[in-house]
Amino acid sequence: MNEKIKEIKKLESPPKVIKDLYNKEEINEFLKLYEDLPTTVHNKKQNVTKKRWLQGYNENLERLFCSKLEKEIGKFRMDNLKDEKGRDIFGLIQESYAPIGLHVDAGFEFKNQIYKQSLIPLTPVGSTVIFKNRFYEGSTSFTIDPEELKKKNLNYGQNKRSSEHLKLYGDKPFNKEIHEKYLKHENIENLKGLEVEMIYEWEVGSMLIFDRSHLHCSSSVIEGKKIGIATFTKK
Repeated sequence: MNEKIKEIKKLESPPKVIKDLYNKEEINEFLKLYEDLPTTVHNKKQNVTKKRWLQGYNENLERLFCSKLEKEIGKFRMDNLKDEKGRDIFGLIQESYAPIGLHVDAGFEFKNQIYKQSLIPLTPVGSTVIFKNRFYEGSTSFTIDPEELKKKNLNYGQNKRSSEHLKLYGDKPFNKEIHEKYLKHENIENLKGLEVEMIYEWEVGSMLIFDRSHLHCSSSVIEGKKIGIATFTKK
């Protein structure tokens, strides 16, 4: 086994949810931050707007976030994309009207030791499905769509496309009840061999923390739109 993967595995742990981590005023500050930040990507096909959490827009919020995260996961370094000046950004704030498909946020630099990622919901209706299955070969969107699989010319920060997961985890059919309730946006054949570890029902004020090697996706449960902050760390 690759030495880097061995080091990553030593620090892996089950997903956890910290409830009541942020109060109403702090959540309102996050929402104001989202309004103030410039739009990075407006993906009309996915119907999602992404904004990078750039440094300097709300330094109190930056300190608060980092101290609360460090209390939960210990020392970490940011592993989000950089801004134009090469500085770390704190994460991505996404406004979605449609669910994001099956993927893994395992990083873009193979020399990095990926660690934990976090999700802070800023709106109440939504859920995130985390699978027991893990993947260590970079940030990847898993699909059986032939058109998606053709995409090779990717921009900085875009996930590679792959159907490799179907060879890795066996061909046990995915749970039909879970598919019907949470994952109707996914072709059930794309979920073969996957087992659910946790379904995190969004709750404003809470934070989800899980290993970056976990395959995961949004659920199809959305009322209008949802907004959440995703952050990625390394050791």
